[in-house]
Amino acid sequence: MMKLSLGHSNQLSTIELSAFLSAWLTGVLNLMPFSAILFIIFLSIFDISLCGDRDKPALITYPDVALNYVSCFQGLLFCPEAASLMLRNFCIYHIDAPGHELGADVISSDEPLLCVDDLADQVAEVLDFFGLREVMCMGVTAGAYILTLFAMKYKERVLGLILVSPICKGPSWTEWIYNKVLMNLLYFYGMCGLLKECLLQRYFSKELRCSIEGSESEVILTCRRLLDERQSLNVMRFLQAVNARRDLSEGLKNLQCKTLIFAGESSPFHAESIHMSTKMDSKICALVEVEACGSLVTEEHPNSMIVPIECFLMGFGFHRQPHFASSSSNGSSPASPSNHSIMSPELLSQESLGIKLKPIRTRVHVET
Repeated sequence: MMKLSLGHSNQLSTIELSAFLSAWLTGVLNLMPFSAILFIIFLSIFDISLCGDRDKPALITYPDVALNYVSCFQGLLFCPEAASLMLRNFCIYHIDAPGHELGADVISSDEPLLCVDDLADQVAEVLDFFGLREVMCMGVTAGAYILTLFAMKYKERVLGLILVSPICKGPSWTEWIYNKVLMNLLYFYGMCGLLKECLLQRYFSKELRCSIEGSESEVILTCRRLLDERQSLNVMRFLQAVNARRDLSEGLKNLQCKTLIFAGESSPFHAESIHMSTKMDSKICALVEVEACGSLVTEEHPNSMIVPIECFLMGFGFHRQPHFASSSSNGSSPASPSNHSIMSPELLSQESLGIKLKPIRTRVHVET
């Protein structure tokens, strides 16, 4: 592990980070090249964490409000199948919203408030800093909005989008007022119990939050603990930006990158995720609905994502079992996905998924 500090100093919780890395890498270490290494880099006022071999194609992640890459993506990346698929094919660049990284200090009030366009432009700055030409993107809800906006502004730099419970419209009056209440709670009371309950309702289904046994699940308990570590004023700044977002619906039809959308059926943003899929070209967009699941599919039902993601990535020539042995003979490189064979533009066929499809809509049944 290596830490580089560029222009901003933060205290990183090394105990938590080490525990996270140990749990993550233990199950996949034998599947990874020894050159895989993790960097924690601070650029300006936001944080990037790298995991994997930088010679491989890049996967950018962006979490939802009040979450960072640990609390938003660890459920998915802890799955051995998902970890082997991702780490074999990508170097993962986790981008956290400003002030959401582990051990973050409160952002100074002198720092200007950032809008969603600023946050999308910051993603481009990360790509420029690391010399990345084009990337795969994965975002959750507010993070999905930022990466969608990034894909609209920098079309040539996005290979594909994996969006989890995405939003694309401007906030309704109900959401706008609700977010204003949350911002007031953050400002006056910090990360209080009521605020955490509101955020848990945003992330998880009622089935998970209201367990019949009476005790909270490990997923909920872990999320509560990680929310305690957030700086409330930093969360408020990100929520302000998200609450001032504009409607992207009309621009979605101009997106040319292949897109995979996961929509938790119990998510408060389920209808908006469906709306987003209808606004995109059906030839390049696939929708997977996950039953009995909230917005945070990556944590609540991560196993339901593995097969669709694997089929989606096959359309770019990425496979769970790498075919690098023959690459030297045909001149291809694992860092150049365009050199691999490409599947049909429909992305997800009935045969490849093995589950019932509607035109571009797949319903995943989760066993309880």
